[in-house]
Amino acid sequence: MKITALFLTFLLFACSPPPKTDDTSLLVEPSESTAVEEQISSVDACSLVLGFDAWEPYQYVDVGGVITGLDIELISGVAEQIGCEVSYQQGTWVDLLAALQSGEVDMLLGASKTPARQEFAYFSDSYRTEEFSLYIRKDDEVHANYASLMEFVNNGSKIGIVADYVYGEEVAQLLDDPEHSQLFVNAIMGEMNVARLLDEDVDVFLEDSFVGATMLRRKALSEFIMEHDLKIQTGNAYVMFSKQAMTEAQLATFNAELKRIKQSPVYTELLSKYSY
Repeated sequence: MKITALFLTFLLFACSPPPKTDDTSLLVEPSESTAVEEQISSVDACSLVLGFDAWEPYQYVDVGGVITGLDIELISGVAEQIGCEVSYQQGTWVDLLAALQSGEVDMLLGASKTPARQEFAYFSDSYRTEEFSLYIRKDDEVHANYASLMEFVNNGSKIGIVADYVYGEEVAQLLDDPEHSQLFVNAIMGEMNVARLLDEDVDVFLEDSFVGATMLRRKALSEFIMEHDLKIQTGNAYVMFSKQAMTEAQLATFNAELKRIKQSPVYTELLSKYSY
């Protein structure tokens, strides 16, 4: 019997926020760099629409309707520090990527830098690194013993992914290979891959290690799904800006303020806040 409908209904009522601190205090420290202050004062005020795909603990809406998360707090705080007013638009990653390309959305978080995206978007300096894990059913002893992604592929395993996410060079090469690409099953959001795994429509799915662990804990699914030992390093995460909304001067100022924050205790405090 399929359990997708029950599972997706449960998702709507299972979210709870991480431990909260005073959100606004984290990024309101006196600037330690006169150069950054001068850059900020020289940039015209701007208004940015930040598109976000619910992806706890990086970006999500908590039970009080507040848009929050590690990425949200850090990046919206940096944007506001350089004089940019931030508003929010929620959607799926696929739709938001198209919206940024058309200019409807101005910035996306947690993005990977690719040549195709650089044709229509600017990228900030990196603000964190990313690692993906494979997740399997807890009673799946066969896949638990596989030691590489190629072993999954060579044995015909169906792998759940989110459309237009970047999973690193190894996965990209497999997706470009007609023989192997048919093994990858696209979803519009990570939660769909969880449901498909439980329904045995896929054998494994790929998810950010921090996000996957949080999702299993929040949804009480650790009895049914487990993290595989195999990890896939995918590189750095960037802010992606629409070229229609951000100038190169504003981008330089954003990067200067981001660098200042990353070198301050504020950054460590923010990471610790979401390391639960």
